[in-house]
Amino acid sequence: MVSIDAEYYLSIIKDNPIIIRQISDNSIEIQSDSIMIDKTLISEFIRSYFSIEIDVNLAFSHDFKKLYPELYAIIKSFFSIKILRQDPYETLISFMCAQGIGMHLIRKQIGMLKKNYGKKISITLSGKEIILHTFPTPERLAAVDPLVLSTCTNNNRIRAKNIVLAAQGVADGKIDLQALCDPAIPLAELRNTLCLNQGIGYKIADCIALFGLGRFDAFPIDTHVRQYLGKWFNSRTALRSLTPANYLMLDAEARTFLNPELAGYAGHILFHCWRKEVKKLHSF
Repeated sequence: MVSIDAEYYLSIIKDNPIIIRQISDNSIEIQSDSIMIDKTLISEFIRSYFSIEIDVNLAFSHDFKKLYPELYAIIKSFFSIKILRQDPYETLISFMCAQGIGMHLIRKQIGMLKKNYGKKISITLSGKEIILHTFPTPERLAAVDPLVLSTCTNNNRIRAKNIVLAAQGVADGKIDLQALCDPAIPLAELRNTLCLNQGIGYKIADCIALFGLGRFDAFPIDTHVRQYLGKWFNSRTALRSLTPANYLMLDAEARTFLNPELAGYAGHILFHCWRKEVKKLHSF
């Protein structure tokens, strides 16, 4: 999503150019050439896309406020944060771009993928032409030479190869993302299925599940999450290196004080609070 100024945001969702304007804390204005997105009325689609129906208070266990009153007072100001229900394929590729690098490079890599291999779309806003690009289709990325694609992955050829393999898997149906959207699939099974693909480990798999497959119970753990689990929740496991075994232990610990069904949603709020209030980071 591209921020034009303090008022307008532009994005392409399901190949539909969308202009979003924040009117107040509780209302937004949507502009689009179509009244439908993905065979759904745009108003209903956007409500689901922004997970409007989620009551963030339910993401934390019943006793959380009593056990961590000072922390709860801090994180309440972050309850307006929403997790977008993003396209599964775009989320898959985007998080494969994100391993071990900062947000600036992640945005740069995804921007280059879209510019080089996506479809160009022009939007006029306030008399100005704005150029956006769609996310490249699986078929388009599947056909790219990994060596050529590495110019979009900070010259990381292994990452480029893994992205091409993933795109090929989606294109030929070997990676059935729609089937993986089934909420009945146990989270551990979903994670392990995603990890069968080169370039995807537990953390990336949980990110794909949380942001692309509607699994708000998925709890991605990175350095920042491990840090706040240690500092705020006195986790001894968080002091250890993030091996696969320790990852699963931290995941289990988090579910003892977060609502397991919304652990990832709560974790996302805690993540942003930690980065801004403790680490004093302002870029996301």
